[in-house]
Amino acid sequence: MAKKSDFDSSFSFYQQLWYYYQTNRGKIRSRYNDLTRKFLTYNDNEENSSAFLRKPQFEALEMYIFIKEFMRNQQVYEMFDDWRNRRNNFSDASYYSVEKDRKMSLFSPLTEKQTDTIFKQMKKYRETYPNYIYALTMGLGKTILMATCIFYEFLLANKYPKDKRFCHNALVFAPDKTVLQSLREIMTFDKTKVVPPEYARVLDANIKFHFLDETGTILHTIDDSDFNIIISNTQKIIVKKKRTTETPGQILFSGNSALLSTVYGGDDENDAWNDTTLMDNQRFKKLCRLPQLGVYVDEAHHLFGADLEKQIRSSSTKKTSLRDTINLLAANTSIVACYNYTGTPYVKNQLLPEVVYAYGLRESIWNGFLKDADPIGYENVKSEEFLTDVVNTFWNRYGGKLYEGLNPKLAIYAANVEEAATEVKPTLEKILANLNIPTSKILINVGDAKYTKNDDIRNFNNLDVPGSEGNDKQFIILVEKGKEGWNCRSLFGIALFRSPNSKVFVLQATMRCMRKITNAAQTATIFLSKENYDTLDNELHKNFNMEIKDIKKPSDNNRHTYKVHVLPPPRTITLKRIWHEYSLHEKKYTGPVDFKLKDVDLSKYESTRYESDTLARNTTVKKQNIDYVQENMKFSAFTLVGEISRYLNISCILVSKILGESVDGMDAVLDAVNRYNTVIYDCIIPTIFHALFDITSVQKTEDRNVVLLREPKNAGYYEFSAKDDLVVTVHDPILTSKEIKKSFHADTYCFDSIPERECFWQYLKSNKVKEIYFTGMFTSNQGDLSVNYYDPESRRIRTYYPDFLAKMTDGSYQLIEVKGDNKIDDEVVQAKKDAAQEIAVASGIKYIMYAGSTITSTHILGDEPAKVQYTMPLGKNSIVAEKGQPLKEK
Repeated sequence: MAKKSDFDSSFSFYQQLWYYYQTNRGKIRSRYNDLTRKFLTYNDNEENSSAFLRKPQFEALEMYIFIKEFMRNQQVYEMFDDWRNRRNNFSDASYYSVEKDRKMSLFSPLTEKQTDTIFKQMKKYRETYPNYIYALTMGLGKTILMATCIFYEFLLANKYPKDKRFCHNALVFAPDKTVLQSLREIMTFDKTKVVPPEYARVLDANIKFHFLDETGTILHTIDDSDFNIIISNTQKIIVKKKRTTETPGQILFSGNSALLSTVYGGDDENDAWNDTTLMDNQRFKKLCRLPQLGVYVDEAHHLFGADLEKQIRSSSTKKTSLRDTINLLAANTSIVACYNYTGTPYVKNQLLPEVVYAYGLRESIWNGFLKDADPIGYENVKSEEFLTDVVNTFWNRYGGKLYEGLNPKLAIYAANVEEAATEVKPTLEKILANLNIPTSKILINVGDAKYTKNDDIRNFNNLDVPGSEGNDKQFIILVEKGKEGWNCRSLFGIALFRSPNSKVFVLQATMRCMRKITNAAQTATIFLSKENYDTLDNELHKNFNMEIKDIKKPSDNNRHTYKVHVLPPPRTITLKRIWHEYSLHEKKYTGPVDFKLKDVDLSKYESTRYESDTLARNTTVKKQNIDYVQENMKFSAFTLVGEISRYLNISCILVSKILGESVDGMDAVLDAVNRYNTVIYDCIIPTIFHALFDITSVQKTEDRNVVLLREPKNAGYYEFSAKDDLVVTVHDPILTSKEIKKSFHADTYCFDSIPERECFWQYLKSNKVKEIYFTGMFTSNQGDLSVNYYDPESRRIRTYYPDFLAKMTDGSYQLIEVKGDNKIDDEVVQAKKDAAQEIAVASGIKYIMYAGSTITSTHILGDEPAKVQYTMPLGKNSIVAEKGQPLKEK
């Protein structure tokens, strides 16, 4: 047993899993289905500048697909066991010799004890089905992420209907009515934001939505059908204990009545549960008849119940009713996995063992995905005094401002309806009158028709609608409203004086005002009584492993945030856009086709099992072929011809002739494809295609006007973080007016390295340079100067942003890249260079790549002797730096 002091409770497997994926991203993605790679590319901001998903959402999607396609839906404890023992996909020890962030060898005695403790905990509390937790802080878009994952599942299930990894149906659980209504976004969400339009049409044609928001709603799914999305409050599905004996009338008119089922038909006897004390409903039984069900749980901390810590630690674990329902579903139908989405991976500062991805509150604030927060605590003040200072402070900070056309809002929480209506509202009206603020800006939403009218509900729903009456409401009085499922981006403050019954409500309510608005960094204000302030601090510690003081990003003496403003006029350059058009030409079948099946390496299709005799000793790993687990369809000559004909849309007679006359022969072809069906699509079909068709490629170009930097949307500046000594601003006193005119399309340049900064200074000081602009810091939607290139590692088209654009005094242009010496020969760097060079040559400009050591040791544009020679190919020419000579063409 490991000593208690030896165990590091902050150790998290999900971080190790993410580190493994990041390290091997290119290799892993290359093994995905083509459809999956297209889906990821569409949502990857590095490859698609208009991608909709935020970084945390996309990373969670990457982890979701990684577990699905690469790890094949392994349970978390199984993945962890493989990882700690370097088995299967984790067999290469070079990836794991250093534990991320802790510089600790994975296989030291201390770490082995720790991982063994974690493994036992994971295994002990596992479910019979894979169970994963995705923890994204409130405001990062868990609902959209959930919808994206479901759309991905259905696309792959439609393409590969026999693959058991993919969900054919989705059951989405919400913990309460508030969250249930927010899940309507799955139904109304524009799929083309996360799904390529050509595939979105496939989803629209097949998906069937079922929204169960009323107790009596019947679930109208067709038994054994696919692509149903059922969105439900848990109480609409849940299996409950019978509390009363059925009356004769209930027995007569129940769906299980033998009398009525004789007339109308009823459920088969096998549908009845063995536990006669359980009462299931129509919706539950319909769900049991849907294949390949994926269960998605929103706000998943409700799934574990109030005593989660006891559940994790206790041997006599009590399941929540929702967990019971999911387990019963798993026992009666095929559940692919249960996917839980929650705001935190912690419970009472204890990491949940089945978390596979997490993006915390602290990181979300620091990286600009949420507003910052300024918590203010009040001690020894009366409620009226509290409210007076709150309103005055709020109005001084936010009054008269607009954010994306929206007025800033303050949510004021009352303890109950009576207090809201008879104390808070009159006091608030008096305070506003003293500030000359119209009382029409007050909205009261307390769930009581006496005080909250239909117009109030409509205005509450329109708080974030510019130009609406709801947007004019800025002081919102609530009673336990909006703790979950309420999204108001224009909320800039919350006030909570009375201590609520639930301590977590303090955390949930305060986080309502942290949703991001505008591209600029914003700060909300949290007004709390001292008791609630302490409660918030405690809840942050339990749920996010942080304290109030951690909300503010700690200062770094070497790195600060800079506000970067665009300077007029817009700088542009004309570059060539290059693309290739492909034409398909049919040709006549002329003779036998050689599939070369004898040369095909079939071992890459083998299913293999790795087994070790013991974990206690360092024994060898046994490798065993288990092809028998593969579900390969057995083709006859007739069905194989049909499959190929359908795939290529050519004559069955011609396919039969090609296979029959092939060098390999029909028998050899059938033997190979029946052993591994994938051979059809990897070998047989491509060979037949090239025997019948030729593809020709024509390169085309067109001029495009490239803007180096655009004004930010909904903000006056961009924000960048950089070390102080790597920042150059237009206000630098050492700059002359002539030098300022030569550069600075932005008022601040934040360089990543000393060679970049040195390159800028050398070009700026040189008389050979007319203009020089640093472009490498501006990516995505900030500027148009980018190059698409083929990434040989991930086998995808990605986007690359060169470091500098220079206009020389002779009228020529240079596109410049600065790279560390160790990166010059990197395969990806070379791919970037080739793509940039192709565009540069077509556009009549030079592309130059400098090694960092060359810049720091020589005058790259002068006549000083060079200490390092570096040759950079440029089309048919080369750029060469030689001793005592400037750069010249060779």
